[in-house]
Amino acid sequence: MSRPIASGWSSQYDVLVLTAAIWFLGKALRYAFPPLFSPIQATYGVSNTILGFAFTGFMLIYAGMQFPSGILADRLGSVTVITGGVAVSTGAALVLIVDSPFLVLVAAMLVLGAGTGAHKTVAVQLLARTYPDRTGRALGMLDTFGAFGGVVAPAAVVAVASVPFVLGASWRLFFLLAGVIGLALTIAFWRRVPQRVPTESTENTATDADTSTGIRQYAVLFRDWRFSVFALVTVLFSFMYNGLVAFAPLYLTTEAGLTEAAAGILYSSLFAASLVQLVTGDLSDRIGRLPIIVGTLGLASVSVLVFVITTASAGPLLLGGALVAAGIGSHGFRPVRGAYLMSAIPDDVAGGGLGVVRTLLMAAGAASPAIVGVVSETAGFQPAFLLLAASVTTATGLASILLLTADGPVTT
Repeated sequence: MSRPIASGWSSQYDVLVLTAAIWFLGKALRYAFPPLFSPIQATYGVSNTILGFAFTGFMLIYAGMQFPSGILADRLGSVTVITGGVAVSTGAALVLIVDSPFLVLVAAMLVLGAGTGAHKTVAVQLLARTYPDRTGRALGMLDTFGAFGGVVAPAAVVAVASVPFVLGASWRLFFLLAGVIGLALTIAFWRRVPQRVPTESTENTATDADTSTGIRQYAVLFRDWRFSVFALVTVLFSFMYNGLVAFAPLYLTTEAGLTEAAAGILYSSLFAASLVQLVTGDLSDRIGRLPIIVGTLGLASVSVLVFVITTASAGPLLLGGALVAAGIGSHGFRPVRGAYLMSAIPDDVAGGGLGVVRTLLMAAGAASPAIVGVVSETAGFQPAFLLLAASVTTATGLASILLLTADGPVTT
């Protein structure tokens, strides 16, 4: 397996930093949209359902890229796929810097879904190969960077809202800044990473030539019931998390009666808890992955349930505390999820195998905003969020079964 050239801190961690920085940008672009739901509604006069379906389209394209990007990484190398993805995202962000019809906004969202969707699966594979003895820690840092994209995005949207922008509405300045940063990251990643992991592309190409990897080799992974159950755990978690992050700001303003500014602050707190990933990722390398998985999912289950039940009676402090706890559980789970899957999938199908699971979990996550949007307008926001709580609670129960039935070490 390839390792970075060891000639100092920068050459040891530059692969991680650049990969994580691209993920930060991708998550910032994604999570800029929920805080923009109200301004978009004011601009285009669209309903919650239409916005939910637009965001679901973004997430469906994102989900659809997981498997193809993994296969391409198995064949062409991670560097090529990651560079192409950030370049596509940069172009889509720059499209949004001028006033345009709603269909252009939707089209740009779909292209952003494709560009950002090419990153995570391939990034996990790249970092697992580059840091084989510290996979949990590396993925913890990757997911922490990404989560802070969710912290920055709402604040950045608010910050640019009052800044005059000659090309269109003030919030479009956010996408200009994202485009400039994306261009810089594209160039830096393409020029620097191949020098640090020069054998990565050749290893992947050799694997493809020797094994003639096909769809059946990825599908056979699901014959193992434990692998299939864990895949279902990730699907149920993703359904909860994406529904929560898509509508939490609007939920807080309509159900809890908070102002948009207060809702934005509480929404950011959900992502601020992401520092826990550094802890859970490292712990999973030391004491095993399944105990951390059960503990983090359990915390997320209780927190989301408390958040929904106490919405009408609780103040901002309690609601914020519940969101922070939900963030700790959710973010704590994510790097361990990736480490568990990479240890369970053979190296020769690592990219595509991880891509299959991420396609399933992201498809569930993509459907979630649309379902929450429909249920919120037919039965109410609280029943919609109770559905999210039920989803993550079921995931916790299934993960507990895996832990209780594990033979020997619970690392995998």
